Amino acid sequence: MRGYFGIAVYQPKTEANIGTLWRSAFNYRASFVATVGRRYKPQASDTTKAIKHLPLVHYRDIDDMIEHIPFSCPLVGVELTDEAQPVSTFWHPPSCLYLLGAEDYGLPPEILKRCHMVIKVPGAAQCLNVAVAGSIVIYDRWVKNHMSKHHEGAMEPIVHNDGFVRRQWFDSQFLNDPLLAGVQ
Repeated sequence: MRGYFGIAVYQPKTEANIGTLWRSAFNYRASFVATVGRRYKPQASDTTKAIKHLPLVHYRDIDDMIEHIPFSCPLVGVELTDEAQPVSTFWHPPSCLYLLGAEDYGLPPEILKRCHMVIKVPGAAQCLNVAVAGSIVIYDRWVKNHMSKHHEGAMEPIVHNDGFVRRQWFDSQFLNDPLLAGVQ
């Protein structure tokens, strides 16, 4: 997949979560990390020293972020709402900025309205830590990109009755693929 992605947290509550998310973003090849409304201070959870390799952008507020978002880069909100599309069925745009909410109150409705798409990480008994949720989204993007790259033509976009665009397997060669061993 060509393109780039960034991941941002709206008014993060703890610095440790930014460090952990920054580390995941670095490991899974994000182009940048951002915070909206608060500043990051380096601390122990950034063991890869991502601060030296991956830019962190600080935006004053959501208006500042939207004003400076790269051209043709959709904003993808990550929030547990009934309307959000599960990340497991989401096909990530080639370029985008993922926006996660604050640890204690998530993304407010007025911010969600400004997102082009909203996805969620379903299945948890309660809401996930922001660094964990962000890392799952980044990993999901990486896995889907990796599968497409190594199995060209393996997945094709399908628009379903519910309006979601998903990639679906259409080649039986994957039944014996060692990368998918044990995956049902």
